[in-house]
Amino acid sequence: MTTESEAVETVSGVDSYFKITERGSTVATEVRAGLTTFLVMAYIIFVNPSILGAAGLDVAAVAAGTALVAGVLSIAMGLASNHPLAMAAGLGINGAVAFGLVLGQGLTPEGAMGVIVWEGIVVTLLVLIGFREAIMNAVPLALKRAIGVGIGLFILFIGFVNGGLIRQPTGDGPVPVEFVFPNSSVAALTLVGLAITILLYARRMKGALVIAILVTAAIGLIMGVQTLPDDLTVAPSFATLGQFDLGEVFTLLGILTALLTIFSFMLTDFFDTIGTATAIAEQAGLTDEDGSIPQVGPLLLVDSVGAVAGGAAGVSSNTSYIESAAGVAEGGRTGLTAVVVGVLFLLSIFLSPLAPLIPNSATAPVLILVGFLMCSLIKDIDFGDLEEGFPALLAIVLMPLTFSITVGIGAGFVTYVLIKLVRGKAAQVPLLMWVVAAAFVVYFAQAVIGSAIAA
Repeated sequence: MTTESEAVETVSGVDSYFKITERGSTVATEVRAGLTTFLVMAYIIFVNPSILGAAGLDVAAVAAGTALVAGVLSIAMGLASNHPLAMAAGLGINGAVAFGLVLGQGLTPEGAMGVIVWEGIVVTLLVLIGFREAIMNAVPLALKRAIGVGIGLFILFIGFVNGGLIRQPTGDGPVPVEFVFPNSSVAALTLVGLAITILLYARRMKGALVIAILVTAAIGLIMGVQTLPDDLTVAPSFATLGQFDLGEVFTLLGILTALLTIFSFMLTDFFDTIGTATAIAEQAGLTDEDGSIPQVGPLLLVDSVGAVAGGAAGVSSNTSYIESAAGVAEGGRTGLTAVVVGVLFLLSIFLSPLAPLIPNSATAPVLILVGFLMCSLIKDIDFGDLEEGFPALLAIVLMPLTFSITVGIGAGFVTYVLIKLVRGKAAQVPLLMWVVAAAFVVYFAQAVIGSAIAA
């Protein structure tokens, strides 16, 4: 039996390790903040399987793996960095894995996860050698923001497609996609779910996205969109763990395309982390006077390992979540908040067998709303400046239209360098941008180069 003095000593030890009192918080506040962050993030347990399921992965196994990896990494983030920053499978990258790598470029799910492992290894090495500042400084701020907006539109587009509201034309038409009037139960349920999602989010209800998914799924059962299985007592499955192939991307796509594909995923993952970590640290009042983040090394290291772990577990790259802001708003100031989130994710593994009960129509509205939230960065891009606005526009638009993050980033990079060159400002372009832009030129010209070599 634990005595009162032992309990106090334990709490004091937790307080000392996480510097809870020093940062003006309490254990109870940190626990409440962790619960709040988890409720805001928990939708990923259902959304990630719905996206990766399109690539042929087992939905229930992805749900269990998603909860497991998010739990372990959130705990690691809290213990290593002492920041209230939780982690889970990243939206946008999972869509690029399913619709870009698997359905678009023909990789197997294992090969696509191999790409994620590779990009995670690259990011980890960059963090270990302290090269992140060079990359951060090389890419213009407008392009960094454009990457986030483009991924937001990409996610939003996937939401409309998964929800049955957008499809390829049934006949020969002038446009590649068309709107589907919601005369089917699937499309109608998506609209109902979207209304519920927006209503709950607008009312600032805690756990709004999770509640919206569950309510919409329940309505789907009533409408017959989804049916209950005969047996709900199914044990969690971890069939996706270890399902990755590091070599397929090179043998299928060729060395150049493979390297640029890995680079584009790495770039997306890397800058998303920097933006998220900076925003959360500033909100929590944890930045130094010059705006730098204390303990940023361990933070970036755990986040980069998250890509490796997510790919190796077959659930896509895991990254820091901007939704951690919800816990910070509740008073979370230390890594204990992230540890609580991690523990709750581990407990939610037992709910993963229910993931197949969640139809795409229940998760599509959340994708649409999250896409909208990511698009808010567009307000900070100066479209009145050709050098900044036009490359950003190409990156933003081409990601959803081509279903390829690589194409969007490549078009933005090449155009940025080209405009600078034409305007006589080549000296303003960092060396790394020249190298990357040249690589993307070769990437876009692969067909021409291949024909020339064959001739």
